Amino acid sequence: MSFRIERNKKDRDAIGNYQYRIFQGKRLVANYWHDFRGDGHGIEFVNGKKEGCPGNMTSFLTGGGPKPLELTEKAINYLNERTD
Repeated sequence: MSFRIERNKKDRDAIGNYQYRIFQGKRLVANYWHDFRGDGHGIEFVNGKKEGCPGNMTSFLTGGGPKPLELTEKAINYLNERTD
């Protein structure tokens, strides 16, 4: 089943991180965040497990602005390894 990512309606959290939700089909599987520069980023799965993500934000996401937001192949492989 494919993954998709959506930006949270609330633009940023209290310390300025951008927040997103990751779905597998219609099911929420994780919440993802990255800082302003994109070098700090992490994920919290719905089961409560928190992890840092490999690389930086640009190795996990593409698009933004006028382009659709999408997960990279690296991100999809990472999520496939960690979800059922």
